[in-house]
Amino acid sequence: MTDSPAHIGIVACSAEGAALCYRTLCAEAPAFLGPHAHPEITMHTPSLAEYVARLEAGDLDGVGELMLASAEKLATAGAAFLICPDNTIHQALPRIESRSPRPWLHIAEVVAAEAARRGFRRLALTGTRWLVESEVYPEKLAAHGLAWLRPEPDERAEIGRIIMEELVLGVFRPASIAYFVELVRRMGERGCDAVVLGCTEIPLILDDANSPLPTLDSTRLLARAALATAVGRGPFTLGSKS
Repeated sequence: MTDSPAHIGIVACSAEGAALCYRTLCAEAPAFLGPHAHPEITMHTPSLAEYVARLEAGDLDGVGELMLASAEKLATAGAAFLICPDNTIHQALPRIESRSPRPWLHIAEVVAAEAARRGFRRLALTGTRWLVESEVYPEKLAAHGLAWLRPEPDERAEIGRIIMEELVLGVFRPASIAYFVELVRRMGERGCDAVVLGCTEIPLILDDANSPLPTLDSTRLLARAALATAVGRGPFTLGSKS
């Protein structure tokens, strides 16, 4: 425990995932700090439409500039380090990290470390099409000696649709939940032994209670890593700071 936990800055993108991350920080901090206590937390996000427009245009430099603008505002507000509860936009983090005013925890590094700790070998990737077709997870998983499997193109399209047309809006349809459950079952048959919930909204509809494979909840894992870092117990190496 520490008397002065570090101020956490949240570079947010979509509302539901960011809210789940924030709630996890506040709900689980008392285990470190005592009843009702949590670190100081500041969150900033531009309109989600600004991110979506840049992603659809393939403009990762533009995505990065939005992240950097949030980082600068959070640094001004006093944040000691930054987290981003959005897997997809981590594609742009390397483009701006060296210019960031504060260091970052990387969501995929946190997930990869947990997967290795639990002894998994081959992970099913889920998330937006932008995310599962990127190297965000493969790069971090490979560094831990882990293999991965991407969904098939038609599966990517459907889970991407569910995420962007339903989950980010707080809509949780039984048919969509059933689709995710069946997708994970199929990926288990293809040799995966765990599934990365690689969109921060997916944990709102899929967890160990209904998933055919053990889940790696990127949202809550990131929040827990941030708490550990804030109180000086974090095993993760923070990224760049200027």
